[in-house]
Amino acid sequence: MASGDLIVQRPEGLYCPPGDFYIDPWRRVERAVITHAHADHARTGHGHYLATAVSEGLLRARLGAGIAFQGLAYGEVVEHQGVRISLHPAGHVLGSAQVRVEHGGRVWVASGDYRPTPHGAVPDRTCAPFEPVRCDVFITESTFGLPIYRWRPDAELFGQINRWWATNAQAGRASVLVCYSLGKAQRLLGGVDASIGPIVCHGAVEPINRAYRAAGVALPETLTVSEVTDKAVLRRALVLCPASALGTPWIRRFGDCADAFASGWMQVRGQRRRGGFDQGFVLSDHADWPGLLSAIGATGAERVIVTHGSVPVLVRYLSEQGLQAEAFDTEYGDEAAEPPTEASPAP
Repeated sequence: MASGDLIVQRPEGLYCPPGDFYIDPWRRVERAVITHAHADHARTGHGHYLATAVSEGLLRARLGAGIAFQGLAYGEVVEHQGVRISLHPAGHVLGSAQVRVEHGGRVWVASGDYRPTPHGAVPDRTCAPFEPVRCDVFITESTFGLPIYRWRPDAELFGQINRWWATNAQAGRASVLVCYSLGKAQRLLGGVDASIGPIVCHGAVEPINRAYRAAGVALPETLTVSEVTDKAVLRRALVLCPASALGTPWIRRFGDCADAFASGWMQVRGQRRRGGFDQGFVLSDHADWPGLLSAIGATGAERVIVTHGSVPVLVRYLSEQGLQAEAFDTEYGDEAAEPPTEASPAP
């Protein structure tokens, strides 16, 4: 790292020396700027939290109602010890943000996790679409930082999911779709054809649905298992649940069901085979390879710092393109990164 960098690595996390605050720290600190509510970026125990106002409900639900929280609108600027801080849409989940830090005529952007909307595509309606932010230095994730990862259009993807669900419903089998509770489940709800049948959500998903609805995101009606008294309803249902529900009494209520996993990792067929699922749907709330490159290019940054994911590959590629590319060693990760194995369901 160069002397005078606006963001540096510390054991607690990414630190802004002139502002004396951290971005998504993984150990307890006094002042934390949080990009989004996923547990690897938003952790308990910090003295003060700064995040988007729209993410307040999610953060309080996950970290505790009594956290010291300050919310900002997208683009709103707050100044702390001479450092100007603003939050800008990341397109990842509800309230997700990139952190713009300005001091001494320099601008750095820490992106957290993000997903640009492909050119010509309809933006995900469950969160604000990604907006590139011009900067001198860009800190980017690389969860899917390999050329093999290229997402198909949403219309094609949700068409596949709807056909799978409709076929199962006609056969009297529930369609169990394993997905991450925050972000992935709500994006699925926003894209499926709810006229096919009822939608049942696991107890880990339903509170997140409520937070999304409270923030003004329109989602179709969902049920919990306890609200369903007619077993025939369950046999036509689309069931959204985390991997932790597999092998539990809860999942056995659906009897003979079809199952699938929704994840960007389903791009690789071996992942689907190892997970033992009937079906795999390639759905991610992270940038694919073209998305990473387009987002980095749109910032105009000449220096790029790569965090979690396929770090060496992306660093090498960017260096070959003439950028100053390097890496930060962080403790972030994709919480729904791997489907469970048949031998040991993911916790």
